[in-house]
Amino acid sequence: MTISLNQVGKRFNYDWIFRRFTFTFSGTGHYAILGPNGSGKSTLLQIVSGHHHHSEGQVQYLFNEQILPQDQFFRHCAIVAPYLELVEEFTLEECFEFHLHFKSFLPGFKSREIADIVGLDKAWRKQVRNFSSGMKQRARLALAIFSDVQVLLLDEPCTNLDASGIALYQRLVSEYCGNRLVIVSSNDEAEYGFCKERIQISDYK
Repeated sequence: MTISLNQVGKRFNYDWIFRRFTFTFSGTGHYAILGPNGSGKSTLLQIVSGHHHHSEGQVQYLFNEQILPQDQFFRHCAIVAPYLELVEEFTLEECFEFHLHFKSFLPGFKSREIADIVGLDKAWRKQVRNFSSGMKQRARLALAIFSDVQVLLLDEPCTNLDASGIALYQRLVSEYCGNRLVIVSSNDEAEYGFCKERIQISDYK
């Protein structure tokens, strides 16, 4: 998968968040988009994901050397973000079942096994509304990282995680993300330390 952004900018009303962003994310590279809170790094990640439309420039997706329509990119990516809510009325089991209507899990992994890996096996039949914020974030990580997709978009992925949760995140990345394109939006070294390429969003103001 290759994602190319050419002279991309985003504004809200008359205020430009960033401009003239030109970069290519490709292969199995691991990239970090860095900047303080409110700098636009999450907005850029949402443009890459297709959740936000850019105000200027072009975004192009290539899959197997063929242009991929923007409205088909969601089939090839999974995203973790604190603003993406789980269905509160679902149990964890129902969350996994619902997710499987849209994306399959990595070959060889079953839902209950994944829940156990992220430390949520005992919450299997518990409603999400009764989860702590850390448990919800573990569920988000599980659903994204174990999805059988080529691209992972991680927006502040350790939000609400304690020390053991952060260690779990780092282990999941190490074990299951090596052969995939990963883009992390963060200002926390614990979240993006594995990324070899780092982009400062402040360079595009």
